[in-house]
Amino acid sequence: MKKTIGKNVSSGAEKVERVEETRVTPEGVDSKTAPAAKPAAKKTGTAKRTAEKPRTAGRAKSASAAKTAGKAERAKKKEAAAADRRVEAAKLRAEKKKAKAEKKTAVKTAKLEKRAQIKAKKLEKRQAIAEKKLARREAIAKKKADRAAKREERKAELKEKRVEKRAERIARREMLRHESKAEKRQRIAREKKEKRAAHAKRAEARDKARSERRAARENARVRKAEDRKHRREQRTERKQHAPGFGGWLAAVISLGTACLVLATIVTAGAFRMNDIRVASENGYRSTLFEMVSVSEELDDNLGKLRVSAGADEQRQLLTDILVDAALMESALEKIPVDAETGTDISAFVNRTGAYARMLLSRIAAGGTLTAKEKEAVASLYEINDKLYGELNDLVSTMTEKDFTAFLTGKGTMQDRLGEIAGGTRKQPEETDSPFLGEGNVGENRLAGREEITSSEAEERVRQYFEGYHIRDVRYTGETVARDIACYNFLLTDENDLEIFAEVTKSGELAFFDTYEECATKNFDLASCDAIAREYLKSIGIEGVEAVWRSDGGMIANLTYTTVQEGVRIYPEILLVRVCEEKGRVVGMDARGYLLNRSERSFAAELSEEEARDLLADGLEPYAVHLAVVPVHGQERLAYEFACNYGEEEFIVYLDANTGAEVRIFRVRAGARGSYLR
Repeated sequence: MKKTIGKNVSSGAEKVERVEETRVTPEGVDSKTAPAAKPAAKKTGTAKRTAEKPRTAGRAKSASAAKTAGKAERAKKKEAAAADRRVEAAKLRAEKKKAKAEKKTAVKTAKLEKRAQIKAKKLEKRQAIAEKKLARREAIAKKKADRAAKREERKAELKEKRVEKRAERIARREMLRHESKAEKRQRIAREKKEKRAAHAKRAEARDKARSERRAARENARVRKAEDRKHRREQRTERKQHAPGFGGWLAAVISLGTACLVLATIVTAGAFRMNDIRVASENGYRSTLFEMVSVSEELDDNLGKLRVSAGADEQRQLLTDILVDAALMESALEKIPVDAETGTDISAFVNRTGAYARMLLSRIAAGGTLTAKEKEAVASLYEINDKLYGELNDLVSTMTEKDFTAFLTGKGTMQDRLGEIAGGTRKQPEETDSPFLGEGNVGENRLAGREEITSSEAEERVRQYFEGYHIRDVRYTGETVARDIACYNFLLTDENDLEIFAEVTKSGELAFFDTYEECATKNFDLASCDAIAREYLKSIGIEGVEAVWRSDGGMIANLTYTTVQEGVRIYPEILLVRVCEEKGRVVGMDARGYLLNRSERSFAAELSEEEARDLLADGLEPYAVHLAVVPVHGQERLAYEFACNYGEEEFIVYLDANTGAEVRIFRVRAGARGSYLR
């Protein structure tokens, strides 16, 4: 209940009376319509004033009602505003709650995404670790395999060395078993000589090391003396602020003393160096004489090996050649020659020793020397014979002045040794065809045939050269070469051109050659091939295939082999030379064909694809044939691969049964056309 107090009420009674009259209900209705209130306390003054002024009370009552209604309206508005504020607050709370929920959801989603990324990274890391472990295992396995392969290679090398040493021991035992007393004396003398040479070499090495140490000590002593002198000079210079006559005199005395000491040291060193130089010169002179002696022994042994046919004698000679090569190499290391000269002579000596070791192993295994190997021995003999002659002449004619210049790396002796070394260089072996000149393989097919006389051979040779307008034929004797015996003839045509021809004692044309000038190219290789085939047919040779063709100097070089069941038979090889200007055959070599002509059967265990897979990496074969090839006097069935290796060209032969490499030729281009090396 609210109370309203009038503005113009002056006394307390009047105020009480107005309050009673204007009292309203809680709903805001007028007091007239409301139930009667309890009687107020009796206040005389107030009642009197109320009775006296009724109109004023009515106005106040009306104003109070209006005021109450205004307050109620304001209260409603205030309540409505409060309700609106509550609604807005509720909306804000709902929005905040929604935003919080969304934020919480976003955070949760981000956490899930982050966990997924971390999990993916962990998986990637595990996968990378697993791949790394796998790669490491593979690398370890590869290293193990490589080590195992290297071990096998080392074992194979050691086994080969053991076999070689065993062969050498066997050869030595055989040599000792069959040597005579004179040979034993020679061997003992040679071994003593080797021991003396080895002892001299060790003594020389000790003397050289001793001389080097002595020279180093002298040099150190000289350096120390110079250092002491330099320090004394520095101290004197620091003390003498104003140098005068006394300082100059002291400096002169110090310098004279130092010069005297240095002269004494140099003189003593000169005496020692002179002794060393004399000993060195004597050693070099002894080494040169030793080289001449060893070269002479090597010359004798190679000369004997050329004509030897017995296995025991060949073993002994090859053993001696090995020893001579080792002694020559040892002597060569002691003389002061330039690098090129030493390399050339050393290469020849090493080549001779290696070839002798290979032949010794062959003979120890029960083999024999082929014609081509004997030709190689003869070639080594010719080179060494020149080497021995030049060395002997050089040592015999040298003067003390020449020898002194030689020790300094100058003079005529150095030049002569350089020329001698140049003569020992091995020219690269070149051939016009694979396996040309291998000689007889297996059984000699000409042996046992009925022989004809030289007169009958002359009639045959006239028939073979029927189209050459032969004017004269002369019989010049007989030759036996490469397991084939022949009658020799010298033919002259109408232009006085001479032709040398060999006819076997059974009547076949084995070889002929002539020099005919060919200046222009009127026939290509295909035409020359047709001309050569026509000529071979005229002398009874058919069923051959051209396996190699090259031209140079207007001469076509054509190589043929027989072909059986699609297999090239390289032991049955023919070489034909055709003049590209006149279009006629000017040379032929059919000795291999005649020696090895026979029927054969073939069986290859490897297929062409399997053999192709065994080729070295980088080789790209563009042609392949099955072929029978001669290897150390025996026939082997092989796959012939003509290959490119980048811009180079090779012909590779792989065994058709084992896949092992039999032979490799490199195709080269030269002034006389393509050739093989």
